Amino acid sequence: MTYHPYHIHGAARPARWLVTCDHASNLVPAEVNGGTLGLPEEEMARHIAYDVGAAGFALALADRLDAPAILSNFSRLVIDPNRGEDDPTLLMKLYDGTIIPGNRHADADEVERRLNAYYRPYHAALADLAGRRDDVVILSIHSFTPQLRGREPRPWHIGVLHGHDARLADPLIARLSAEPDLCVGRNQPYGGHLPGDAISRHALAEGRLNVLVELRNDLIGTEAEQAAWADRLAPALEAALADTGI
Repeated sequence: MTYHPYHIHGAARPARWLVTCDHASNLVPAEVNGGTLGLPEEEMARHIAYDVGAAGFALALADRLDAPAILSNFSRLVIDPNRGEDDPTLLMKLYDGTIIPGNRHADADEVERRLNAYYRPYHAALADLAGRRDDVVILSIHSFTPQLRGREPRPWHIGVLHGHDARLADPLIARLSAEPDLCVGRNQPYGGHLPGDAISRHALAEGRLNVLVELRNDLIGTEAEQAAWADRLAPALEAALADTGI
C-alpha cells in the first residue's frame, strides 16, 4: 500500500468549511529510522506523538458539516505541521519530559528531508483545498491532555483559539459559554497562534475566516464520544458562522 503523508476525506463536498487535523496520526513512516523514533508504545500513544481522539472527531465533524477534511499521516514528533519551518519546536528532541531518541541526532539535512517528504506535501494539499472557493472557512481540530507532567490539571472541556482575527471565534465562544455544563477557554490551554503555524499560513495570511478548536482528549477517547461531540459542536459552529454575517 502506497504511503501518503496526508488523507483527504470528502474532497468534493460543497460546504464552506474546511476541517483540518494537523496532529491526526502517531505514525512514524518507514523512511524515518525504519519506522520508529525509539520510544515505547505507551509513549507513542501519548499526546506528545499526536492529538489523541482528534482524527475521529474531525472526521465526524466534517461529516456533519458536509465539509472536506484533511488529516496528517505522520506523527508530530517526525516533524510538526503546525509549526513554521523556522520554528525551533518544528522537530522536538524533548517533549513533556520525554527524550525522543530518533530525533537526538537529526541535523539540518534530516529536517529538510522530512520537510520535503511529509510537511510540505501536507501543506500543499491543504492549500489546494482551501483555494477551492473564495469564502472557505478553516476549522482546525486539535486535542489537549488533561494535565502535563508536573503541572496543574487543566479545567477546560474545550478551548477556542484565535489570532488577531476573532470574527468567528467570538460568536463561537459566546454560544459555547452559554452552555452551563461547559468550561470554555479562550486561547486555552495554548495562546492564539504561532507565526507560521497552519492557521497563520492558510487563514490569517489569506484573510479567511478561521477558528481552532481544542477538545480535552479524555472526552473524545471513543468513537461514540467523538460522534457525540460532533453532534454538539456542528450546530454551534454553523450558528456562529451565521452570526458573523460574512
